Amino acid sequence: MPINSFENYPMSWKPSIDKTEKPIYQALAGHLEQDILNGILLPGTKLPPQRELADYLDLNLSTISKAFKVCELKGLISATVGSGTFVSYDALSNAYLLDDIKPRHLIEMGATLPDSASYEPLLLQLKNMLQETDYEKWFGYGRSGESRWQKDAAIKLIQRGGFETTVDHILFANGGQNAIAATLASLCQPGDRIGVDHHTYPGLKTVAAMLSVQIVPIKSENYEMSPTAFEYACKNDNIKGIYLIPDYHNPTAHCMSVQNRKMIAAIAKKYNQFIIEDATYHLHNVQPLPAVASFAPEQVIYIASLSKSIAPGLRLAYVAVPSQYKEPISKALYNLNISVSPLLAELSARTIVSNQFEALIESHREQAFRRNQVLNRYLADYTCLGAETGIFRWLLLPGKITGAAFEKLAAKQGVQVYAAERFVVGNSCPERAVRVSVCAPETLEELERGLIILERLLNDLT
Repeated sequence: MPINSFENYPMSWKPSIDKTEKPIYQALAGHLEQDILNGILLPGTKLPPQRELADYLDLNLSTISKAFKVCELKGLISATVGSGTFVSYDALSNAYLLDDIKPRHLIEMGATLPDSASYEPLLLQLKNMLQETDYEKWFGYGRSGESRWQKDAAIKLIQRGGFETTVDHILFANGGQNAIAATLASLCQPGDRIGVDHHTYPGLKTVAAMLSVQIVPIKSENYEMSPTAFEYACKNDNIKGIYLIPDYHNPTAHCMSVQNRKMIAAIAKKYNQFIIEDATYHLHNVQPLPAVASFAPEQVIYIASLSKSIAPGLRLAYVAVPSQYKEPISKALYNLNISVSPLLAELSARTIVSNQFEALIESHREQAFRRNQVLNRYLADYTCLGAETGIFRWLLLPGKITGAAFEKLAAKQGVQVYAAERFVVGNSCPERAVRVSVCAPETLEELERGLIILERLLNDLT
């Protein structure tokens, strides 16, 4: 112990470590992780300055810095220039939203699932394919050079979402999550930083953690990433790019304005930042807005997946990639997948080119509208953000209850919803809100039962 006494010093964390454990920085990082996981250090707690902690433990400053970096890459703590280091609000939340087994005795209103109206048309299309004499080719390897007409189908779908591109920019991935993983793996190194909204898609968080890529929350205004804050992050936070969901943002259900899209695109071009534009929900809009990619096509990796617009089991995404990024992302997709399923690629292409997908999208939209009307009836007294064509809503909670507490309360009463804490990034304060999926219940009757429970819980809080 150094000469200075810390007995009465107001430090938020006073660890005791065994200096015989080597390397010491890993022992200290392990101690910090356990204190967070065991609830000794609560989310939002500001940690002592590194120099102060080094003095207290009689260790080199570099040892403290390395320990903090280990925990930061795991998403347990978050550092902000000028503000200090905090225990992340999402350090204890479960970002893996899809359980191994469907929750029993719970009405599923957490997972973002479209309705099942598309299953029968897809089955009929699949049966027709398998009756063709050369059906064997659907069970071999898919080769990108043989898929020109499938790329034409990709162009058609992407155009429907508000972006014009060409076949030489198209890559195939096994779903949006796969495309995100390949993009981060190819464009980022461990320790690199990318900017995101304060609440973001949990799949991005888990992939970033796996690849040791840090995600940095960028200030929002009215649920949209602030262009001013984005530019500040480009200058001061050493970010390499950003991740956006402009259309029907997950989880807040917000749609970014055209003006903001233009400003974000201009800043990305100015600072040579890449943008991952996740267009998972782009077809939920009746009249699609121009994609961010349309204002900066040389900077934006545009990902159009089919799981939410057609069917969850259709694990395919079309990725429009700028020329400067195409080779590394293409190699990453090959290393992760070798190829996409020829069966799914052909099924998807036929569904799109035949215009059958327009009928499927319209059917999904009508079903979502009917279900949102039911939600509006039961939760009319509360703020539920999101359009009535979307498959989930962002429910702002009354009183002082947190999203995490309400999620637990709802689960005890038989309904699964997802709290803001599952989506929050770093030391951002989670909104007192939950995501409510209106299309996940199998029937309208099941949806009503879930909403009756939620309404009762909300009424008890007011």
